[in-house]
Amino acid sequence: MQRSSLGEFEEVVLLTVGVLYNNAYAIAIKREIEAQSNRIANISAVHKALYRLEDKGLLESRLGDPQIKRGGKRKRLFLITPLGKKAIDESMALRMRLRNQIPDVAFQWK
Repeated sequence: MQRSSLGEFEEVVLLTVGVLYNNAYAIAIKREIEAQSNRIANISAVHKALYRLEDKGLLESRLGDPQIKRGGKRKRLFLITPLGKKAIDESMALRMRLRNQIPDVAFQWK
């Protein structure tokens, strides 16, 4: 199994899919990223990240039930795969490992 790199925005999208769990579709993901990060997320960028993550095997998707208020259109819902959880865990472990190696003196400014 080859390891693929995870970009910062991809990581945010992957984490947001987990936060939203059974309600993780593109627009909800965009809104949650904006609410959590206080930055604007482009819906096209969200879509691209979702499909890249799915291609990497970190997410899987399914079509939800049709909704009357959406004219019968179904939402594509995303879920984290076991490989996606592993990628999150490895990314977080690396960040904490590096952070814990920074000596306190590095944060002492004059």
